[in-house]
Amino acid sequence: MIKNKIFTYLRVMRVSQWIKNLVVFTAIIFSGRLFDADLFIKTTQAFFIFCLLSSTAYVLNDIIDYPYDKKHRIKRFRPIASGEITMPEATFIVFIFTLLSLILALFFSLPMFFLSLLFILLHFFYSMYIKKHPAVDIFAISFSFMIRTFAGEVATGFHIPIWLILTIFFISLFMASVKRHAELVTHGSTARESLFFYKEHFLDFLTQTFATSTIIAYSTYTYSTYDFSRPIHVENSFSKLFAGLLPGFEGRKWMMLSIPLVVYGISRYAQLLYEKAEGERPEKLITTDVPLITTIILWGILVIGLIYIF
Repeated sequence: MIKNKIFTYLRVMRVSQWIKNLVVFTAIIFSGRLFDADLFIKTTQAFFIFCLLSSTAYVLNDIIDYPYDKKHRIKRFRPIASGEITMPEATFIVFIFTLLSLILALFFSLPMFFLSLLFILLHFFYSMYIKKHPAVDIFAISFSFMIRTFAGEVATGFHIPIWLILTIFFISLFMASVKRHAELVTHGSTARESLFFYKEHFLDFLTQTFATSTIIAYSTYTYSTYDFSRPIHVENSFSKLFAGLLPGFEGRKWMMLSIPLVVYGISRYAQLLYEKAEGERPEKLITTDVPLITTIILWGILVIGLIYIF
């Protein structure tokens, strides 16, 4: 009984979607400080703060969407919509999680507190008003990813290159537009209020625009990464060896080798949308589709290798 209740609470918190908060690690990874123990601990703390904030936002959204979720053929099985968690229980979870996450953020630092407060306010207004308005709703989702990204900057003190920030901005817009497209195709305009104003061809336009923008922004980032006096990487025996074997190795724009993987990843994601209409749950795609998982792993190995090894 207790085990089932705990599992129900984990479901309402949508723990599976905590993967989105990994964007907090952007600053520490691309600054070449991933293996700095102190900064890694601080970034991990920021990650868990935003996991709590995300769960708060999800529960709040489920409370507000209760009348719609009860009529939805899939969402009606969510803990609040199905009655497994009562409305008073859900309200108490929102109160406790909001209080706890903001207190933890305040103890972390004042900038982290303000980012956390901005995040929870954004999601409150998103659940109440913003998600009812087409286009504006997906921009709000993208801004929530930007807040997470800046939280990583606050945790480490390292700034993220502007083109990498724009990459995160555009790819989150791409994923949000893909999700809206999948909802419209699969469930029609009854899935959420904003879908009444969306048209499939408009969502196709947004998807193509944001996919193209992501590729351009990331390509520009990889090109400009080594435009400084020295590339961002960790000095070690491997890098010295390659510098000796290949003079000028560090000055070459090797990060551009990762562009084809990003292009394929976006293409694969779009393929799953148009062929299988599976864009409604992006966290499921990222964790279950073998070609997509393989691409992400290869991209991660290449980027980590270029920054920390070569």
